[in-house]
Amino acid sequence: MITITLLGTGSPIPDPNRAGPATLIQAGEENYLVDAGRGVLMRLTAAGCGANMLNGVLITHLHSDHITDLNDVITSAWITTFGKPKPLQIVGPPGTKEVVDRILHFLSFDIGYRIDHHADLNDPPDVDVIEIESGNVELEGIVKISTEPTEHRPVHPTIGFRFDYKDDAVVVAGDTIPCAGLDKLCVGAKGLVHTVIRKDIIENIPIERLQDVCDYHSSVEEASQTAERAGVETLVLTHYVPAFPSGQGEEWKEIASQHFSGRIELGDDLHRVEID
Repeated sequence: MITITLLGTGSPIPDPNRAGPATLIQAGEENYLVDAGRGVLMRLTAAGCGANMLNGVLITHLHSDHITDLNDVITSAWITTFGKPKPLQIVGPPGTKEVVDRILHFLSFDIGYRIDHHADLNDPPDVDVIEIESGNVELEGIVKISTEPTEHRPVHPTIGFRFDYKDDAVVVAGDTIPCAGLDKLCVGAKGLVHTVIRKDIIENIPIERLQDVCDYHSSVEEASQTAERAGVETLVLTHYVPAFPSGQGEEWKEIASQHFSGRIELGDDLHRVEID
């Protein structure tokens, strides 16, 4: 069984009820965080998982709303790991290492303070970064992780992730329009976690900057068609733009059901879905 927890279902627009984009994938005894939007550590804690329990942090792309709190993940994993430290594994597209290096530089004063104050903190955070666009992700663990490029231009490169555990497989797509890479990841998968927007609403808002987001995100219809085309059993929607009030996502589900014949899941932060 693979468990999906929507840690953050929000977007770049601050929302008092929705944290930034982040998804927790759990299989066996392993925990994987996909993206690290605002408030991710609060939601991760509410899901019963600490930063020091993560087997990997997987970044789909380097848009600010998907990495806003990556610094908090790095710091928290470092200061809550006792005994022999283990490196924090961060996986993302090319450019991720530079971002992490800059985050560590940004944190350099704080890192120095903590090392000076705590005798058992002798070294700065140990972070291993893997940059990848396609293929298998080389992480220790029993969950097999693979990735393929997605399409979110002008943001490039962007990637989606597939998690295989025993007979189950789940794909987590970041922001993307329908594309061959995502279709490839979804072949034979049971579940797809997909970010979505309501283009029918956004296109009627007379603000060009808002209308621009329609160019490089999937609508509910498009995400549902991707899931149907791949034959997945469960479609999990997240990253709602514009967000719907808590408990009022039935219209979104109805739209999805017109294009996808399987199980449709969506909801508030901490919504949990089991795939088996």
